[in-house]
Amino acid sequence: MIAIEKEIGLFHKRYNAVQDEIGKVIVGNREVIGSILSCLLTRGHVLLEGIPGLGKTLIVQTLSDVLNLDFNRIQFTPDLMPGDLIGTNVLRETEDGEKYLDFQPGPIFCNLMLADEVNRATPKSQSALLEAMQEKSVSVGNITHKLDEPFFVMATQNPIELEGTYPLPEAQMDRFLFKIKIEYPSSDEMHKIMDRTTQVDAPQVKPVLEKGEVLQMRETVLSVPIARPVQDYAIRLTLGTHPNAPQSHPLSNKYVRFGASPRGTQALVLGGKMQALLNDRVYVSCEDIRAVAYPALRHRLLLNFEGEAEHIDTDDILKEIIKDVSEPSE
Repeated sequence: MIAIEKEIGLFHKRYNAVQDEIGKVIVGNREVIGSILSCLLTRGHVLLEGIPGLGKTLIVQTLSDVLNLDFNRIQFTPDLMPGDLIGTNVLRETEDGEKYLDFQPGPIFCNLMLADEVNRATPKSQSALLEAMQEKSVSVGNITHKLDEPFFVMATQNPIELEGTYPLPEAQMDRFLFKIKIEYPSSDEMHKIMDRTTQVDAPQVKPVLEKGEVLQMRETVLSVPIARPVQDYAIRLTLGTHPNAPQSHPLSNKYVRFGASPRGTQALVLGGKMQALLNDRVYVSCEDIRAVAYPALRHRLLLNFEGEAEHIDTDDILKEIIKDVSEPSE
């Protein structure tokens, strides 16, 4: 018991140090940063949605500095090619005149990758991320190259701009553990942003963790147990999003074409483990599952024609599912 308490205490110390250091640059958004850290510490990836100018890029740049991780930013544009992401084989020649192929790694070979405005690239380039996000590897020709751990993709997209964009395919969306919406700052937060960004000296951060410590925190999160009834609760929430199924919700039957995949349940369980640790517990509760239900499932619900026509928000459907799915009796 003492060992467990010591491990949780160390986890909290490191987690709070990261949050506090990021807070020197980022105003507010503590919950957003917490959700991003949850994805990083549970081997997931995150999709950030918000209008331009809310600090999406700055958040991930600051996170990489605080965690002392290799960071690359890729601006997704319509002319971006898969080779620009993953790298390519280059024909070289030895001193003896012998020719050989030499692999030149692309910017995806890093610990923290920012896919900025990911929906501006064509589906061909977007698909280059699929293997990297799931298998943590990149295949070029007949050779597979492993990516260094931790490997974390944070993608951003603008919800209001449609011209020149390519909606992310369902297979791509499903690989993001969380979809997080960034809201506009309050008046007080705007004052703090102006004070920090319109002065001569911009705030700076320093590294507070090393790569090994990040991986150790990840092991701590993944080792949190979950009881079978609580896991069943997460499964029933997921099945409630499926239309025309035995456990489907009436709103899913009416507005949803495809519900959340098993990755949705994985996101609920993994996010629940992180929530349990943050609440000083070594077991996952139904409350922890509900706390991550929106970011874990909102992007996994594909609306039908009626849902699109009525501009239904998937969060509204999830709200009703969460309200109607009962907790386990034991």
